[in-house]
Amino acid sequence: MPQKTKYIFVTGGVTSSLGKGIISSSLAKLLQSRGYSVTIQKLDPYINVDPGTLNPYEHGECFVTEDGAETDLDLGHYERFLNVHTTQANNVTTGRIYQSVINKERRGEYLGKTVQVIPHITDEIKRRIKLVGTKQKLDVVITEIGGTVGDIESLPYIEAVRQLKYELGPTNSAFIHLTLVPYLAASGELKTKPTQHSVKILLENGIQPDVLVLRTEHPLTEDIRRKVALFCNVNLNAVIESIDVSTIYEVPLLMLKEKLDITILQKLDLPVGPTPELKAWKQFIAKLKDSKSTVKVGLVGKYIELPDAYKSIMEALIHAGASNQCKVDITPIHSEEIDLGNVAQKLEGMNGILVAPGFGHRGIEGKILAVQHARENKIPFFGICLGMQCSVIEFSRNVLGFADANSTEMTRNTAHPVIDLMEDQKGISDKGGTMRLGAYPCSLAEGSNAFAAYKVSEIQERHRHRYELNNAFLDALQAKGMKATGINPDTGLVEIIEIPEHPWFVGVQFHPEYKSTVVNPHPLFVNFIKAVKNGVSSK
Repeated sequence: MPQKTKYIFVTGGVTSSLGKGIISSSLAKLLQSRGYSVTIQKLDPYINVDPGTLNPYEHGECFVTEDGAETDLDLGHYERFLNVHTTQANNVTTGRIYQSVINKERRGEYLGKTVQVIPHITDEIKRRIKLVGTKQKLDVVITEIGGTVGDIESLPYIEAVRQLKYELGPTNSAFIHLTLVPYLAASGELKTKPTQHSVKILLENGIQPDVLVLRTEHPLTEDIRRKVALFCNVNLNAVIESIDVSTIYEVPLLMLKEKLDITILQKLDLPVGPTPELKAWKQFIAKLKDSKSTVKVGLVGKYIELPDAYKSIMEALIHAGASNQCKVDITPIHSEEIDLGNVAQKLEGMNGILVAPGFGHRGIEGKILAVQHARENKIPFFGICLGMQCSVIEFSRNVLGFADANSTEMTRNTAHPVIDLMEDQKGISDKGGTMRLGAYPCSLAEGSNAFAAYKVSEIQERHRHRYELNNAFLDALQAKGMKATGINPDTGLVEIIEIPEHPWFVGVQFHPEYKSTVVNPHPLFVNFIKAVKNGVSSK
């Protein structure tokens, strides 16, 4: 194994949303399967310090790491593919880079020099890139540069990695460029010109890609591969086809077939070794494709127009479906469109109901009605974060008889604040990075659904919230049948609630979706889908 960390840089061209994160994750999976220690880092060119303050409509889901970093959703892909935790160092933003440089300037660390993009900003970018590799002593670090080549905001990153290429040496770095080869139906042709122009922009910035990954809807002919290789100055075996597939989890197998990993290892002067078997991965895909039954799960949220807003939840449901050998048909249901008159119609045909996380009052009453429908009709229910809080509000209103029960996030002066601001959140005015974030312990009650799922009494799960179940109402809730089955041993915070009289009714204050991977599907999601499947088969 190598003594020096090698770096792979992944850029994108022609258009955004081509799947740099999936290609990076797939390559990392293949290298990991060949025995190398690998991680992936995302460089995001927006000026926000992190995506924690971004509306999900802007940037999709905010993924949270074990160490409490609010990061880009691509880190979720990295963890799901590699089954390895990421950290704060795996996501770098322009806001974080400039914040660091300006703080140094204010402290006088630049000794009166004029602070400029080159070298000060680019030096900070390079320091952050190398930090993740040196701290963890990894064999390979894959760095994905967000955005599209040619974007003004990406230029400092492109310049930084150009400099790194020469600082690291010829066999210690490799550049992969992901582009689109569009198909023109009118002429029946795949067109390579956009790829040529995209590579030209990279060359103008001093970077010659070593590998081109071409996204395409149709198979690439040998002539197209040769044309791209000739005009873009790459070897023929470095022109890689990335054709559309039915699931993102097929991409590692596709890249293995295209020998992307071998091409990169040869460029980095690393031993190739035997072809990885990827046995567990192939078994997962086989289960995914050979599902013997289908269950319908209603995903109730207020950002359902953008599937990426609930990316980790959707992927966790897919993992759980494969584990139960059934296909999970996820039906997004907008909570703002649910009211007392149509709730039964909106949720008709759902075998299970999951009420998603979120913030703010918009759509909250629709979520509460969805919880009530699931509880009263004995439909398996899973509430996550705000979804759990909604279940407490609903139970307090309709079972305890507290008609005005609410969260103080929604109604500050309610007489029954069953959900209230956490004590350590009071007095905090800044929004960014100030929530309860990262992994915290939880003790499980034996005999509960949670205990049956985890099969251990002590767990750790990731959080992202400001509000909690108000323990002043806990005795009243438990007396009427809503039990606290998961408690933080240090603070007494209720982490999990259940209704034992119900076939499967579980609400969790944490975010289990963040820890679900292909190799280790999350036990709560697995048990939820198992309950959903059992409910269907018993009818």
